[in-house]
Amino acid sequence: MMKIFYSLSVLLALTALNIAPAVIAQTFGPVDDRFSTIQQNSISSLEASGSTLWMGPGLNAYFELSGDIFVPQNADSIFGGRGRVFSLSVDGNRIFAGTGFTSTAGGESVNAAQGYYQTFNNGEEWNFIPFLLDERPPAECDGNSVGPPCDIEFQYGNETYIRTRITVPEQSPPFEVDFHENTLLAVHWASGLLRSIDNGQSWERIILPPSFQDQLDPANSYQWFSRTSDGETINRYDPRFDNNLLGFGLLIDDQQRVWVGTAGGVNLSNNALDAPNDQISWKRISFDSENETGLLANWIVAIRQQPGTDRIWMTNWRADPDNLDAFGLVYTDDDGESFSHFLEGVRVNDVGFFNGSIFAAADQGLFISHDDGENWQRVDQIQSPNTFIRGDTRYFAVAATDQNLWVGTGDGLASTNDGGNTWRIIRVDLPLRGGNIYQPDAPDVDTYAYPNPFSPSVHSVVRIKFDTEQAGRATVRIFDFGMNPVRTIPIDSVPASGSYETLWDGRDESGRILAAGTYFYTIETPGSASNGKILLID
Repeated sequence: MMKIFYSLSVLLALTALNIAPAVIAQTFGPVDDRFSTIQQNSISSLEASGSTLWMGPGLNAYFELSGDIFVPQNADSIFGGRGRVFSLSVDGNRIFAGTGFTSTAGGESVNAAQGYYQTFNNGEEWNFIPFLLDERPPAECDGNSVGPPCDIEFQYGNETYIRTRITVPEQSPPFEVDFHENTLLAVHWASGLLRSIDNGQSWERIILPPSFQDQLDPANSYQWFSRTSDGETINRYDPRFDNNLLGFGLLIDDQQRVWVGTAGGVNLSNNALDAPNDQISWKRISFDSENETGLLANWIVAIRQQPGTDRIWMTNWRADPDNLDAFGLVYTDDDGESFSHFLEGVRVNDVGFFNGSIFAAADQGLFISHDDGENWQRVDQIQSPNTFIRGDTRYFAVAATDQNLWVGTGDGLASTNDGGNTWRIIRVDLPLRGGNIYQPDAPDVDTYAYPNPFSPSVHSVVRIKFDTEQAGRATVRIFDFGMNPVRTIPIDSVPASGSYETLWDGRDESGRILAAGTYFYTIETPGSASNGKILLID
């Protein structure tokens, strides 16, 4: 693994110039050839318990003691359907997963809620829990209709209010889930915070404060902002007009308090786990450009508690229309009265903890602090003896098992047990012969290239997989459509028989990116040769 220590200004300058680290080597292997494998290389969510790591979007698990990969064939919508995991919460053998799908309603692709899966026996059996939707309003309701039967009445404290109906799953993927005993919580974008106190048999919507209030108390009266189609301002609970009603982050801390991150700040409740719906109170903390020890921004994406402490970490994303806020990472150890700031300017997606170190997964890379956030190092590229993570990939998720720190990226899953000095990498295994559990009917081939089609500007490199039965020298030769040689990649030594991957960056011998088109390649290994083709696109 290479490490580079940057000042933040230098790091952001390199990011702006789109300078990606060079590939360290051109051939890796032997690589794994497993039939049971992860569903895809982009790992968006991670949770761990003991020696087991669970991951989305495929609801796979990696068992560290055996090295096996779990594939949830009895979670039908994930294994064979359109569903994918957006969020996970794990405690021992109990796993609670929030699932969604890509909807094309209205002619555009948008994320939508599907429901939840729960298991109490480590994935042997899954129970599907449907997503809560309101009934559709009567046909006569339109954008200027206010109140029942078009809107829904709800009680909070001694007051009766109205809220808009949520009748479709679009724009409501479950970005985070958590549980405590029989109470399940899930935060969704348009649907906000949902709660079940009977382990998923029934659900209710939990009311959050308006974005211009710093609390929600059942003893008081409140105004939520909404508009009709004609522009009339009305008091209606309506996520279309209030960023604090748009859910994104969630944590049940070790005091059984509930933290909810939204696009309008972070909300803290001491009684949201078990109080009646109309009696739940909230404290809301929001970004204030005049407060130097406040949040960096209002959009709170991930909320994590540092083990063994009362310290709550949050990733902050920019949401202020006047651009007075900043991306970054913060923590509070006084319930949101003040925050310490880190990695300002970096879009952090998740934060995790292992052996006293802090790991921040970000769009700009993986950041590690071994001194409680005082100093950070950026991992330039994660590499293992048999493969690597692309240097320009995004880092999405972090979780710690008993033995390792795990990082989910857009190009595979990586783990370290020594603070980031050495790594192991898991990527999708698709053997040249026999396919895998997701593609059991894949044809037997001597070689293949992926991604294919391949774009140098999008993918950086294409990986060419091949087998060899003997150790020794090998050569990859690449030709254009007229069979003119454009690149030769010598492989000085293949150390043993097995499967290998060699890399091509889409450039010719002089380093120029080649024109879009079809290219052919030949791999010469000791005692054999194989051929394939690559479609190069802009």
